Amino acid sequence: MARSVWKGPFVDGYLLKKADAARASGRNEIIRTWSRRSTILPQFVGLTFGVYNGRKFLPVQVTENMVGHKFGEFSPTRTFTGHSGDKKARRT
Repeated sequence: MARSVWKGPFVDGYLLKKADAARASGRNEIIRTWSRRSTILPQFVGLTFGVYNGRKFLPVQVTENMVGHKFGEFSPTRTFTGHSGDKKARRT
């Protein structure tokens, strides 16, 4: 179920502060975040976020097409190793 329009998109407050600080500094450093539930806003375009997937931080370069999506959509939590009967796609 979608979030109500009158509430607006959900973004953790600390994430906005970190993004503003990164824009002000001008350096292209990775902003580490555990907030997979936060919505990507237009202010985040061009920044790189390290989104935690339960094991490591995966770098996500935010583009205009990602606005409105959640950070968790771009950091998969499961590793697909192939189907059990598939001998061709063997894990290396």
